[in-house]
Amino acid sequence: MNGYTSDRCRLPQAFWRTAERFDLPAPALLRQAQLPATLHVRPDAWLTTAQYFALWRAVEALSNDPAIGLRMTVETDTSVHPPATMSAFFARDYRDGLQRLARFKRLCTPEELTLTEADGECRIAVRWLFTTEAEPDAATDVIFAAILELGRRGTGRPIRPLRVEMTRPASVSNAHCSYFDCPIRTGCSQNALVLRAGDLDLPFAGHNPDLLAILDSSLTASLGEIEAQSTLPEQVKILIKRRIASGKPEIGDVARELGMSERSLQRRIAEHGASYRGLLDEARQELGRHLLADGRNRIDEIAFLLGFQDTGSFYRAFRGWEGVTPATWRSMN
Repeated sequence: MNGYTSDRCRLPQAFWRTAERFDLPAPALLRQAQLPATLHVRPDAWLTTAQYFALWRAVEALSNDPAIGLRMTVETDTSVHPPATMSAFFARDYRDGLQRLARFKRLCTPEELTLTEADGECRIAVRWLFTTEAEPDAATDVIFAAILELGRRGTGRPIRPLRVEMTRPASVSNAHCSYFDCPIRTGCSQNALVLRAGDLDLPFAGHNPDLLAILDSSLTASLGEIEAQSTLPEQVKILIKRRIASGKPEIGDVARELGMSERSLQRRIAEHGASYRGLLDEARQELGRHLLADGRNRIDEIAFLLGFQDTGSFYRAFRGWEGVTPATWRSMN
């Protein structure tokens, strides 16, 4: 589970300064996203994934620029990056930088980057762990541009991906084609950036082992604090939520992903005073609340996404959880 314990996205002050340069004042963005009006004045604001996505949808709507995520990332000065991502720029080479970015990004967002090397390619896939909602296009562009800017600024070379894979259904803008300068596939099952594996060996001109030693010590300690707070039941519920839409998550599958046997998982869950069946119900209840509050899914669709065979079964289960029907709960929330 890599230590993801809570749905928290850190929003640095650099975001608001960059948005201002693109004529996107904080008050207007917050109104559009229906977020607290004072969020931008907090020195270290945290958002849920849903709020983070709402903010990027507000950026898309008010900018009316399909490439706004790319432009904002390119305009952001490396010096204002948070330590969790800044350390990547002082890495030994591009591979080391990407591994640091993937590892320490956990301190900023519950967004998982996985690097897979095979047949001369390095595929970097993106997955958000606390939502079933589609990621805003601008947010996808931000992480892709961050990965490329890391390589381009770190090596001083115009690194080009082999291809870009995007879940968005529509074709991309000319700005996207110019920036990535490679084939871009849309309508894919997952957002991914595919690089030449050989480019990952390119050295970084700004490699600073002394500064890395200082940053690594602090960041590793912070990761340790997060991982220490991670309870097994919460890890299990996260895995259940990720699997639930494709069918009833079996305990054996969850155990394998956690690297233990089914019997060991059952025993360790029991040590926390819980059961797998109970965690499955809790995961369904929490995910059901989230999908109902979102308002964009029909109740029969939510029943399907939660793994119920029919809407009636979902209604009975939900009434047992909340004391009211899904429709009543939605109107109240």
